[in-house]
Amino acid sequence: MTLYRYGRVVVLSAAAHVYTLPEGEQVRGVASLAGNIYLLRWKDLNQVEVYDVGTFQLMRRLTVPDRAKSSLLTDMASCEYALCVYISDRNGECIYVFDVQALNFTQWGVGDIPNGLSVNASHNVLVTCGRNVIKEFGSRGELIRRVPLPSDVIHPWQTIQSLNNGYVVCHGDFGDAVNRVCKISADDRHIVHSHGSGPGPGSGQCHVPVRLALDNNEFAFAADFKNRRVKLLSPTLGHVRDVVSRDQLKWYPTRLCLDVQRGRLYVADNEWGAGMGGLVSGRVVVFSVH
Repeated sequence: MTLYRYGRVVVLSAAAHVYTLPEGEQVRGVASLAGNIYLLRWKDLNQVEVYDVGTFQLMRRLTVPDRAKSSLLTDMASCEYALCVYISDRNGECIYVFDVQALNFTQWGVGDIPNGLSVNASHNVLVTCGRNVIKEFGSRGELIRRVPLPSDVIHPWQTIQSLNNGYVVCHGDFGDAVNRVCKISADDRHIVHSHGSGPGPGSGQCHVPVRLALDNNEFAFAADFKNRRVKLLSPTLGHVRDVVSRDQLKWYPTRLCLDVQRGRLYVADNEWGAGMGGLVSGRVVVFSVH
């Protein structure tokens, strides 16, 4: 693997496997916060598992309170500044917020179908919505702005705000003509860089790129679901390499979390079958990306 850090090139042989968290129900989200790993599973109770980031020991289980039976929890993000973990509820069109200091949950509405979550440099929550729009919320749920995506961005999964206030978006589902990762200008009107076009297994292609993570130099990690790999892309979205190959996964990568401080990449590895949303069982695989 080749990474560019502060003008230098660091060469590593591959992303090294560090640990695998236990298999169980499908994994809907993974986040790292305040020395812990938060793992979101598809289940009625104890949806959130909390592991120590150093020992990987299970510390506690949390149940999202007052959740409707029709709820569909689909993603997770964290904020070191607010010390909060955010969980999206697709059917309830809301965000659940776990305050790690007060140890309690609150919630606020999105007014749309939330897909992927991320937190930007202003500590605000970016919610990529099913109707091709990004909504930016403050940590208390106040709507800050609504950003329409370009018309050719179909089935967006997640958006991360770049350092120049542009947006990196992954989009494309089964049957879509375009599956790609693209960088959109700060004025929300132009695609300035892109990776992928038609779905496929080539180095310049993606097939259902479902989640992203960005490092401090704006290299992007992309979970390429159908191709069973995690790709490393340059700041201009050029292909660097497959940082996690299908040989390093048991099933399919569906969620990502990058812990820049520790040089860890957490990959939700889910079995694909006849379960809810096509996903059956899941686990989180921990890789070193120093």
